[in-house]
Amino acid sequence: MFEKLEVFQMAQSMAQTAALRESAIATNIANADTPGYRSREVASFEDTYRSDHGEAMRATRSGHLGADGHYSVEVTESEQTGAASPDGNNVSIEDEMVDAANTKRQHDLALAIYKSSLGILRSSLGRS
Repeated sequence: MFEKLEVFQMAQSMAQTAALRESAIATNIANADTPGYRSREVASFEDTYRSDHGEAMRATRSGHLGADGHYSVEVTESEQTGAASPDGNNVSIEDEMVDAANTKRQHDLALAIYKSSLGILRSSLGRS
């Protein structure tokens, strides 16, 4: 019942996006010396969540059209126009480290939202 609350769905989606970004960053760093490798990236959470959830009608029952509540995001090849190395690889370790720090911050935020919402829910039920 409580897993259908929008704030919990949002926090879960945010954590899933952060996990996928962490995986893409790790793959990029692992392939930093691979000739011809093009870096991968994941679209920002706010852009993908807004496009999946922002404009549609709100479904109040599972039988309503479009009520699956499914959120998806995918890894795509980076569209960086920066300089590639002579072997065609465009991974920048410095950029990946900055992205990793930002992704950790996003993941921590998702956990904080979840924890705070759970605390509010428990308080409203009279439990601590």
